[in-house]
Amino acid sequence: MDIISIAGKALTLIGALGLFLFGMKLMSESLQRVAGNKMRSILASMTSNRLKGVFTGFLVTTTIQSSSATTVMVVSFVNAGLLSLIEAIGVIMGANIGTTVTAWIISVLGFKVSLSVLSLPLIGLSFPLFFSKNSFKKSWGEFIIGFAILFIGLQFLKESVPDIRSNPLALEFLSNYTNMGMISVLIFVFIGTLLTVAIQSSSATMALTLVLCYNGLIPFEMAAAMVLGENIGTTVTANIAAAVANISAKRAARAHFIFNIIGVIWILAIFYPFLRVIDWIVEHNHSVSILNSDITAGQFEGIKQILPIALAIFHTLFNIINTTLLIGFGKQIAKLAIKLVPTKDEEDEEVRLKFINTGLLATPELSLLQAKKEILIFGKRVEKMFNNIPSLLLEEAPKKYDKLLRKIEKHEQITDNMEVEIASYLTSLSEGELSHNASLRVRVMLKIIDDMESIGDVCYQMSKTIDIKNQKKILFTEEQNESLMTIFELVQESMKIMNENLESDIRDLNHTAAQKIEQKINNLRNELRQKNVDDLKEKKYKYKSGSYYSDVFSLCEKMGDYVINVSEAMHEYNESK
Repeated sequence: MDIISIAGKALTLIGALGLFLFGMKLMSESLQRVAGNKMRSILASMTSNRLKGVFTGFLVTTTIQSSSATTVMVVSFVNAGLLSLIEAIGVIMGANIGTTVTAWIISVLGFKVSLSVLSLPLIGLSFPLFFSKNSFKKSWGEFIIGFAILFIGLQFLKESVPDIRSNPLALEFLSNYTNMGMISVLIFVFIGTLLTVAIQSSSATMALTLVLCYNGLIPFEMAAAMVLGENIGTTVTANIAAAVANISAKRAARAHFIFNIIGVIWILAIFYPFLRVIDWIVEHNHSVSILNSDITAGQFEGIKQILPIALAIFHTLFNIINTTLLIGFGKQIAKLAIKLVPTKDEEDEEVRLKFINTGLLATPELSLLQAKKEILIFGKRVEKMFNNIPSLLLEEAPKKYDKLLRKIEKHEQITDNMEVEIASYLTSLSEGELSHNASLRVRVMLKIIDDMESIGDVCYQMSKTIDIKNQKKILFTEEQNESLMTIFELVQESMKIMNENLESDIRDLNHTAAQKIEQKINNLRNELRQKNVDDLKEKKYKYKSGSYYSDVFSLCEKMGDYVINVSEAMHEYNESK
């Protein structure tokens, strides 16, 4: 076989794998659009204990057909403070079981039923949906097309991998690495890991493994070892997603790796006895052994259809047993993850809802108290978020600047999620029997969290304005920076008073001080606006510099409006007691 022919076959194999991967991606992403919001809702609500977490992880992964998408979603929820580390571990365990469904779909439909014959008609039928203006119908069209492309890719994959009869040299080459006992097993575990890391899809690697085994290029034992490697490789996606997230998200990604690596270690310790169990199950149902080393070519043709099913059984049993064994050790896995990713500074502290994650309490008054405690934390968070703005404006070191920018963006995501979670809690509370005063306090709280979320939005908008200014290499004069620092200080003072008012239970609060500082912010904004117009006329700086400068101090005044709204709402809240 010449080099050109080998290169052609290699490219055909890569192209077939790419087509399969594209189909899987299209199918997964369209399903996420169809069910994504519901899945996020399920993920956020159905994790009160580990068993529920496992079931949720299984359900979400089975629905969206991507364990990587589930684990990345889990990492983002931990990053936003909506899931604890232990809750995340339960979901990740369930996701590992959910990913086995993909192997069953490929094994049963891809090897026993020739769906590639139906693929083109399926694409033809789904095209009207694909071009629909209705996003829901379009997503379903994309799902069907992705499903069809996946099986076209699988058909090409099967055809591009030579079988043992037409390519004895390939078998001879592989046999050098398949007869060394546990060393061979470890080699193929490594190959499975490497392939999954390179392709970034355990489903695609699983398909390739199934095809290699189906065509007789690797024995069942080595295919099972590759499946174990895929379980390690799939953790890389979540760790990449967590690289720019907070410490809690990094720990969730490490916990995923710990869970999978522990599973691979214990299964390797009983690898051959475990395979004999799989062989017994297959032999009991199909009257044929998959571990018989003296299989003739004719006998192999008889059992090749069973090999993908046997691998799916291996994959499923391994993940179910691993989850069953380790579900009680969630706390220990969490502790090990914390040791691997230790706290470095106060910004690394775990961020999550602390008081209202256990549902409504016995009485409305107690539930309102819990919600108020959460709002206090919300207030401190937006104050902390804004405190990064002055540093962002003056920071010149690129690494520190990027870190501040990411920190503000992270806080903005947290404020968005906190508002949704607290609002959901208060809405559930309002559906019960409440007194007139309690109903009034619920309405006031909803208004407060809306204003607080708006503070977070304005703060993020301010950071983006500063960043765009810097990207365009527009500089503020020293006088402009000093003026902005002055208005920043007034906003910081107004936020400090806002949080004091949030903590106060007295009716008069510090309302006068809040109004005075708000008036100072308004007056300073007016002064800076007029001075900016005058300075532009005198050409003290360029128009673009004046435009960004005006945007920043105007946003400060806008933020001051939301801050005073919170103080006024707290006055109304205390009046209703």
